[in-house]
Amino acid sequence: MWDEFDLIATHFAPLARDSDAALGLRDDAALLTPPTDGDLALTLDTITSGVHYLPDDPPDRIAQKLVRVNLSDLAAMGARPLGYLLSTAFARELDGAWVARFAEGLGRDQETYGIELLGGDTTAMPGPSCLTLIAVGAVPRASALRRSGARVGDWVYVSGTIGDAALGLRACRGELSGDGADLAVLCDRYRLPQPRVALGRALREQGLATAAVDVSDGLVADLGHLATASGVGIVMDAEHVPLSSASRRVLDTGMATLAALFTGGDDYELAFTASPEHDSEVRAAAEAAGVTIARIGAVTDGQDVEMRDRAGQRLSVDGMGWRHH
Repeated sequence: MWDEFDLIATHFAPLARDSDAALGLRDDAALLTPPTDGDLALTLDTITSGVHYLPDDPPDRIAQKLVRVNLSDLAAMGARPLGYLLSTAFARELDGAWVARFAEGLGRDQETYGIELLGGDTTAMPGPSCLTLIAVGAVPRASALRRSGARVGDWVYVSGTIGDAALGLRACRGELSGDGADLAVLCDRYRLPQPRVALGRALREQGLATAAVDVSDGLVADLGHLATASGVGIVMDAEHVPLSSASRRVLDTGMATLAALFTGGDDYELAFTASPEHDSEVRAAAEAAGVTIARIGAVTDGQDVEMRDRAGQRLSVDGMGWRHH
């Protein structure tokens, strides 16, 4: 059994070494100076072993997933990530080597995203590990992207590809058969999200997006959240939703359905709305951010999300997305 203070000193204090705000993790709280003429964006996510990740997932990937699901929330606001607070309740059976690999994953993403550990808490518990992270970002005053700004006539876009993580969870569990390379790609998409931080910032800085949401609960559900917040409806064209080649090949085998891909969680892509007159600028911003996007529908004066096929017929979706219990 490891000692909490030794663990902090060995694995977590080095992650805060260059942080003025963290005060070397030697005080009771961090001191973060708010940006001049700006707002702080704060978000919190918890991931639990056996619920949000598999118990045998690599520890460094678990750490990176914890970081990235939070950064995806900041991306949806168009915020610049600054740092994070970390609360870890590790299962008692995990040893120091496991925690060391977990800290290595945090360190890699600190370098990737320019963030720093600000503080937190570490303990052990008899049950499954429960890991919580609070991410802190900055955005110019009153300029954050919101879910509530979509307007009738706007076009609806989504980044990346949809449904890979839902299939990836099944691939990691050994529930899918097929090409090994495809299964590895899908599993990696589940374990290691790609928060679209650069795209979110570009959409905000250039005044292009009218509303945005990160796709964590499933595309249909999260577009529903955006529609509700904006008081509008959304018509989504199913054939235009971007799918990876690996997902398409799984669909061809009959081991999954489009509904499962559209309602599965853990994509961590950005869905957003923008005026049609800005389409070329939106695409240029995405290209500059190194992210593919697709236009998948339009904002209407209806309610909630309506999905249509190629012929314009309405499709029903069983299970609108992940629900938190």
